[in-house]
Amino acid sequence: MFRVKVSREDIAELHRQVAGEIRRAIAEGEAQPGERLPPAGDLAAILGVNRNTVLRALRDLRDEGLLDFRRGRGVTVTGTPPQGAVHRHARELVELARQHGYRREELLALVADLA
Repeated sequence: MFRVKVSREDIAELHRQVAGEIRRAIAEGEAQPGERLPPAGDLAAILGVNRNTVLRALRDLRDEGLLDFRRGRGVTVTGTPPQGAVHRHARELVELARQHGYRREELLALVADLA
């Protein structure tokens, strides 16, 4: 099973964190198209959240076209998010920072302050 984590200290709502982690796992190939996800109850127990929180996240991902719900078959990965969108933007940020004379440490500190 892929790694999914949530933080109660994060300002993002729990269902958005769960959806984001599953989206990331799909984008990075930890969950492949055609692969079945664990049942919502199992995911909820692993994450320490309410089953309805997981179901809400799964519905959001279904609405995005990433998951498919089939009675008797569970939840299956059907698509991938824009491949590496975050990675692409991160590379663009690194290039922009280089163009403007930022050193690696300065960029890392800037991102850490914003995160």
